[in-house]
Amino acid sequence: MSKPRLEGYDLIGDVHGCGATLVTLLEKLGYECRAGVYRHPRRKVIFLGDLIDRGPRIRLAVTVARRMVEEGEAYIVMGNHEYNALTYSYPAPAGSGKRWLREHTPRNNRLIRETLEQYYDYTNEWEDTLAWFKTIPLCLEIDGIRVVHACWDQALIDRLLARRPDACMDDAFLKESVDASTEAFRILDRLTRGANIPLPRGIQIHSGDGFTRQSFRAHFWSEDPVVWGDVVFQPDNLPGDLESRLLKPGERRRLSYYGGDQPPLFIGHYWCEGVPALPTHNIACLDYSAVKYGRLVAYRWSGEQTLNADRFVWVHVPREESLLSG
Repeated sequence: MSKPRLEGYDLIGDVHGCGATLVTLLEKLGYECRAGVYRHPRRKVIFLGDLIDRGPRIRLAVTVARRMVEEGEAYIVMGNHEYNALTYSYPAPAGSGKRWLREHTPRNNRLIRETLEQYYDYTNEWEDTLAWFKTIPLCLEIDGIRVVHACWDQALIDRLLARRPDACMDDAFLKESVDASTEAFRILDRLTRGANIPLPRGIQIHSGDGFTRQSFRAHFWSEDPVVWGDVVFQPDNLPGDLESRLLKPGERRRLSYYGGDQPPLFIGHYWCEGVPALPTHNIACLDYSAVKYGRLVAYRWSGEQTLNADRFVWVHVPREESLLSG
């Protein structure tokens, strides 16, 4: 008997350790667990990265996603939290003056704390998970859609693919990527973190995730932005009247642009809130703050070039799972 024709992909946003909610969403989408792997007879999943950190069931989230990927039932792209885990755990080169690629500062320790705590008694599993993270591509283009964690910048993706045709990092690329003067850093930073614009000196954002920030996240689908409010894309409002502040030439150069004539693009990363909506007809953001009393969101793509908000599917994160996340 021939295998049923693939009807499309279910793209799932940032899980952030809400493993039980992920299982609920997969079941709502019609996936069934067979031989330890969630499967659908006619569809596959694409995970948008950030499986780890913050939530109460990180190991479950990683196990579910990894088994699906390894069995050919899903794809995944790298999130900034998987990248952070790699650099946090990877020794720095001798003579660099650092012990780790990502310094173990109080802020960085806090970001990965829940993940390390939940793997504390499973050292071999954590080492194996890190090895798997290194196999995850930074972007994906498949069957007419594009997928990246934070920002599709075609020029940087072309450079990545020229160096790494599989879009994955090797050890040399990983080590290079922590040096802000390098091409590897620019690629990694843009694809997994997007564009950030620094705030004026002395002004900070006290974010809903408990961190204080000196910059704001900017989107990449405004063709001719004029003021900061044209590009800000995050749940936290800009202080004072900064939304009306004019973009300086240097700030405009920080931005990427993804035109309306480009293929459908799916991203996560940006901590949206409320009922899922489309920022443009060809871009869907699927990060709806799952771990902070939000939604875990999927988009059911079935070949359409103009995206449709009716194709969002989500589940609310149960209060008990949110509470466990701290």
